[in-house]
Amino acid sequence: MAEQPVKFFRQSDAARPLLQLGEADDVAIALRALTSNEEVALSDDRIIVVSDRVSTGHKVALHSIATGNPVHKYGQIIGYASKDIEAGEHVHTHNLDFRNTDHTYAFAEDIVDVGNAAQQETFEGYLRSDGRAGTRNYIAVISSVNCSATAARNIAAHFSAEQLSAYSNIDGVVSFTHATGCGLADSGDGFDNLQRVFAGFATHPNIAAALIVGLGCEVSQVQTLVKTYKLNEGALLRTMNIQTTGGHKRTVLKGVEMVESMLDSANACRRETLPVSHLTLALQCGGSDAWSGVTANPALGVAADLLVGQGGTAVLAETPEVYGAEHLLTRRARNEAVGRQLLDRIEWWEDYVARNSGSMDNNPSPGNKLGGLTTILEKSLGAVAKGGRTPLEAVYRYAEPIVAKGFVFMDTPGYDPASVTGEVAGGCNLVAFTTGRGSTFGCKPSPSIKIATNTDMYMRMGEDMDINAGRIVTDGVDVEAVGREIYDYLLAVASGQPSLSEAQGMGDNEFIPWQIGATM
Repeated sequence: MAEQPVKFFRQSDAARPLLQLGEADDVAIALRALTSNEEVALSDDRIIVVSDRVSTGHKVALHSIATGNPVHKYGQIIGYASKDIEAGEHVHTHNLDFRNTDHTYAFAEDIVDVGNAAQQETFEGYLRSDGRAGTRNYIAVISSVNCSATAARNIAAHFSAEQLSAYSNIDGVVSFTHATGCGLADSGDGFDNLQRVFAGFATHPNIAAALIVGLGCEVSQVQTLVKTYKLNEGALLRTMNIQTTGGHKRTVLKGVEMVESMLDSANACRRETLPVSHLTLALQCGGSDAWSGVTANPALGVAADLLVGQGGTAVLAETPEVYGAEHLLTRRARNEAVGRQLLDRIEWWEDYVARNSGSMDNNPSPGNKLGGLTTILEKSLGAVAKGGRTPLEAVYRYAEPIVAKGFVFMDTPGYDPASVTGEVAGGCNLVAFTTGRGSTFGCKPSPSIKIATNTDMYMRMGEDMDINAGRIVTDGVDVEAVGREIYDYLLAVASGQPSLSEAQGMGDNEFIPWQIGATM
């Protein structure tokens, strides 16, 4: 089937109970709950009879589909009929099967350059000595291994709000601890991922100063990290280990002294007016539902395009959640070499999943399915909408430093904390997170904003959701207007306004480096 254009939702769509997203789609989305035997008028004035009760957001067949035939949504294949499906039937896990993707790939054929904005917009941020800019001003205490995690936590815990009351420009002293660092191979993907994460957080633009705490005998040696990534130890980047310092208690006391020596310098940092080109935005979705690809993700894509138009960077990730839609991204690749890099990562994931006796379709969670998503192909087609329309400029390995401007991709898992950890390690100083089921994700040191895909969830969880993109369906607000709202809110948060997750103190426990390989 030739690719069909996918339309944005318009208020006129709400006049009918079913929303058809692509002209040649085989299914439509229920805009409200449908009852068994209900007669429904389609856009071409045909009438179908709904055979089963269908929840809002779930799919209804627009015509009969024979067993084995592909089923299309967004003008793309989302699966194959596992049995004969009649018009009006609910289409979901009971009659729709997943198959691995088999695309003919094109490269650099859908290049849409937004160009440079006529007026340079700004935010208030912290300009660092390396030319990057921070949106927050933290001091980090990083454990190189799980064995030093408690020491790192105790060092950071000493610096309560009362302890920092005289340092108004410091957002906090935060520990980054994890469950690995030893019992793994000392080379390969797992080791490299971990080391890149440590280096990325220690030198992150939202970090004014950092202390790295090791045990001393671990595989993930602190001095190996310092040497490999050419970290400049000095007044604002210190290292230590428990065994050399003389035990846990002495390490905590010494670590507190080290952080205290950083406070004045970190507090001397001041916000200043900077161009938006300094912003690097992590694009994330979690707890997705059928509305993700209709409301919040397209709106975030508009915001990403606005950011790119200002010279900033937007980072799409979660490789398992672009699976089945990667052909849309290769068409936007700046050149074939960039597109091939993305396909290399897709092939790596197919092999990785196979050798672990899994399936790429294991990704949709029970919550995703309850919200109307059936296969990873369907989920991915909605997920890539976060990336907007601009060219794909580069593809990065997990936690690699992001140096390109514009729209880029980073290879990460679909598991949200591990994915965002990699994006932040790469340099993202903001996170935009769309959610349909209701994720309350926070992420230090980079502020995370939540974008609700539907109004029902927003009304239940309004204390956690910064923006309600569900208004696109319920109130007829244009996708472009919500995209501009997201963009403006991102600039406000970048300038110091707390996101709702920050205001509730979230973000201390979401540091999850991606572990690959055997634990030995």
